[in-house]
Amino acid sequence: MKPVNYAVVLVALLGCQICTVTSSEEFTMTELPPESPSFSGTLYATCRMRPNTQLSPGMPKVYGKVLFKQTGPNGKLRVTFRLHGFPISDSQSRAIHIHQYGDLSEGCTSTSGHYNPSAINHPHHPGDFGNFGPQKGKIRQSVDSEATLFGGRSVLGRAVVIHEQVDDLGLGGDAGSLLHGNAGARMACCVIGMSGPKQWNKFHS
Repeated sequence: MKPVNYAVVLVALLGCQICTVTSSEEFTMTELPPESPSFSGTLYATCRMRPNTQLSPGMPKVYGKVLFKQTGPNGKLRVTFRLHGFPISDSQSRAIHIHQYGDLSEGCTSTSGHYNPSAINHPHHPGDFGNFGPQKGKIRQSVDSEATLFGGRSVLGRAVVIHEQVDDLGLGGDAGSLLHGNAGARMACCVIGMSGPKQWNKFHS
């Protein structure tokens, strides 16, 4: 019987232990960004809305902010819209969605389609916020979302897009309805970036 080389076994065991710790540390870092402990496990994000650089003539120029707050990976993401620039006399509802890329190099067009990590039909994408009707040219509303700021499916770095028309919520009976709700042209967009709590607290004090 061949003698056991205990040195080799020991090295192998230590190697596995190191791999396990490294893997665990990487997972923890992915789930909990370094900013998380600073705010008691809560993450904040801000998206500064600007009109589409390829906006059609006569379209409203929408500005404002979209604010995000989530306490822990398992907490519900709260999203607040503070938008203005809609026609004062126009209360038409507009669709708002999270899109795949935070790329504004070609205006809102380069944000690509809806952020859809599970490859499912609209309106079940995590960033399908729905429809919002302006009041006196403004949208002032908060919603809970299935999106997250944590982990591999975080929406940080992705885009929020305001559309020209109402979202048909997947009931349009065609392929477009199941992709994007037939919400029409892209009026304005912004990129979601991590932030501190200052902006959130400003609008929620």
